[in-house]
Amino acid sequence: GEILGAETLARWEHSEKGFISPATFIPIAETTGLILPIGKWILRTACEHLKLWNDNGLVVNHLAVNVSPRQFRQPNFITQVKDIINQTGANPNHLGLELTEGMVIDNISDTIKKMGALKEMGIKFSIDDFGTGYSSLTYLKKMPLDILKIDQSFVRDIETDSNDAAIVDTIISMASHLNLKVIAEGVETRFELDFLKEKGCQ
Repeated sequence: GEILGAETLARWEHSEKGFISPATFIPIAETTGLILPIGKWILRTACEHLKLWNDNGLVVNHLAVNVSPRQFRQPNFITQVKDIINQTGANPNHLGLELTEGMVIDNISDTIKKMGALKEMGIKFSIDDFGTGYSSLTYLKKMPLDILKIDQSFVRDIETDSNDAAIVDTIISMASHLNLKVIAEGVETRFELDFLKEKGCQ
């Protein structure tokens, strides 16, 4: 019944072709390297909005920003984030960076090092679309994570598919034991909301 946070999403409305899905343009941006200036612009814009909202009395306690693998792997990524926060005046305690499972597993030692440096600034981390990738439990105990996000493909079928209901229940229980918060994506019905609340999803 109340807004707890927000997520930054990139959308492209082309003057001739109309709405172009992120599923189409993000992979192209990744392969061409354009994701680097796009990702930097998104992060800066997100931080500018955090500051603007806060100055106008709207406190958003958690603004999530997706970070691409290529973006996160940059040697100067930590410096880039620090510079953006310093230049915009955004509160880093209200900023969350979202990583994918594949990205985390790709180079665990480098990932842990970068996450640790950014967490010292107050930034939080979540694993996006949890359960759809590698789902290795090893990284969960090694990573300085704060949040797991349950993919909407599991959420939308919890009323009709007992397997999906069991998976969601298990993820929430596991996260609880690891002292991680849980976000469920794509909640659209009262049944889904009640089920998730009953299971302990925050």
